[in-house]
Amino acid sequence: MLTLFGIVLFVVLLLGSVAIHEFGHCVTAKMYGMKVSEYFVGFGPKIWSFRRGETEYGLKAIPAGGYCKIIGMTDLEEVDEADRDRAFYRYSAPKKTVVLLAGVFLHLVIGFLLFVIAFMGIGRYTPTTVVQSVSECIPAATATTSECGPQDAPSPAKAAGLLEGDEIFAVGADRVGGDWDTASRLIREAGAGPLAVTVLRDGKLVTLTADLVTRERADLDNPDRVVTVGVLGVGPSFRTQHDGPIAAADRSVGLMWDVVKASGTLVKNFPDKIGELFDALGGDERDQEGLSGVVGAARVSGEFFSLDNSSTTERLSLVLLNVGGLNIFLALFNALPLLPLDGGHVAVTAYESGKRRLFRLFGKPDPGRVDITKLLPATYAFVVVLIALTVLLLAADIVNPITVS
Repeated sequence: MLTLFGIVLFVVLLLGSVAIHEFGHCVTAKMYGMKVSEYFVGFGPKIWSFRRGETEYGLKAIPAGGYCKIIGMTDLEEVDEADRDRAFYRYSAPKKTVVLLAGVFLHLVIGFLLFVIAFMGIGRYTPTTVVQSVSECIPAATATTSECGPQDAPSPAKAAGLLEGDEIFAVGADRVGGDWDTASRLIREAGAGPLAVTVLRDGKLVTLTADLVTRERADLDNPDRVVTVGVLGVGPSFRTQHDGPIAAADRSVGLMWDVVKASGTLVKNFPDKIGELFDALGGDERDQEGLSGVVGAARVSGEFFSLDNSSTTERLSLVLLNVGGLNIFLALFNALPLLPLDGGHVAVTAYESGKRRLFRLFGKPDPGRVDITKLLPATYAFVVVLIALTVLLLAADIVNPITVS
């Protein structure tokens, strides 16, 4: 039941995000005096609508997006004589650009606000310096299992006498200030050999000496890079932390940038990721950081809401972060300079404006608008690729989905 609630919540939030995206186009177009004839959430058969002024607002049966119809968006549209003065193409390039990018901007705003709500209002599950677990051993670098065998020596933490419930106060000569990330980095940077670890135990400071070993682990600052680091063998406990407004905003901006970088990595490795999807359809393990469609993202949100040992607020926070990240990705995707995306229309507008200015500079007559029909083959090709990718993602998300575990 909780899984279903998480999926429904994801769908509602995503559909609401798309509706706000389209409403951004609608409001800015009306602000400049353009004629907006329709604003609908969904596609297909009309379920319900009402008319206010010259615009019809409503819902349609297929909850797969929405649209805002602005008169005169392309040359392929017949514009009544009475509407020509208010057609989209009659307006200046800056005004058209504002209308076109309103949706992209609002996706960024939605993503930012969802992150802030998750960090400040609901809180985030963060590691602390209180030790929750002490590893029995550190398996050898060549080990094929994480299970401890009779040949494995006790972990450095176990051998040094660290206990569950100890709070790491200092690593070497450096205090960690209750920050697990600081403690983790100091341990990793220490490498192999003896290291003093000071813990708070039963109200008293106790200094223990751990003989660290080294293992290869993902770089904290670049997960694609593997580095050799010192290993102690402890796991942190977690608590819900509520950020203040400034801290939440700062963390949200940082997370937005992380999504941008992750999206760039996906684009860079796109051919490989497509190959991995076909491999996943054949039964190979699904890449947890690979491509996923809306169905996969909804499934993950459902799994977030069914996690054991997590409070309702923690589960809700994970769903909000998931939808917030998707909004940032949608903003980037819609900004691509490819028709029929918003970025494609912006590119056409910029080209027309630049060409007009250049002709004016050399005393030539206005060259007019771009012949959109010449761009249709590329547009159709992009749409076909997009549909094919959507179908592939849908198949992978159903046959071999990404799971939280």
